[in-house]
Amino acid sequence: MQTEKVVDHIVNWLKDYATNANMNGFVLGISGGIDSAVVSALCAKTGLRTLCVEIPIHQHKSQVTRAQQHISFLKEHFANVSNLEVDLTPVFEEFKNAVPPAEENPNTALALANTRARLRMTTLYYFAGLHGYLVAGTGNKVEDFGVGFFTKYGDGGVDLSPIADLMKSEVYDIARFLELENDIIEAIPTDGLFDDSPSDEEQIGASYDELEWAMKKDDEGHQVTSFSGREQEVFKIYKRLNLANQHKINPIPVCEIPVHLKN
Repeated sequence: MQTEKVVDHIVNWLKDYATNANMNGFVLGISGGIDSAVVSALCAKTGLRTLCVEIPIHQHKSQVTRAQQHISFLKEHFANVSNLEVDLTPVFEEFKNAVPPAEENPNTALALANTRARLRMTTLYYFAGLHGYLVAGTGNKVEDFGVGFFTKYGDGGVDLSPIADLMKSEVYDIARFLELENDIIEAIPTDGLFDDSPSDEEQIGASYDELEWAMKKDDEGHQVTSFSGREQEVFKIYKRLNLANQHKINPIPVCEIPVHLKN
């Protein structure tokens, strides 16, 4: 990958999109992870206003520390970057108190994790509405179009996606090119939506390198029977998640009414 040219391309794309949409800049959540760090740096490089929002909900201390370090890094290098912290932990707890108890339901943990992501999305759009900003997405290609590892109308609820055509390894290349903090580059990826903070690999069952491999093999038309051992296991994981999450990966289906039924 021609990293410097890719960076310039994304920065110009972001700036052109915002200018043509008559918007004032960008807003995004800063998690302490590599994807939000890269996207925020790319937005900052446009010269347009970039609002970085910390939105902790029972967040692990290490994630909060990395997020704060990254925001400090951005503000040292870009005068157009500002930041806010909105602690949604009380809001999340109030939500749990407001809905009927469902402790015995096996889907409760995931439903609450997705609720966290959707509360954060609502917060970002609040600030976007106040200031005329675009909500910048932080999903990469493997997450958004491979295994659908994001929350529908949560971190998937955005106005534009700067890195959604980049594999995770390419996001790391850009992070190193931008000289982002080593703590962020070396951090184990996690969505931060569960109290025990499992890694993405623990949740998915495969690493991003493995998923990239599977995505490429799938694009080439390979079948499960083409592989054996760990490769076959990873390919099965990829295919299972890709199929199960088509409702997130594809546009919302619209029921088209035949013309003769409307007349």
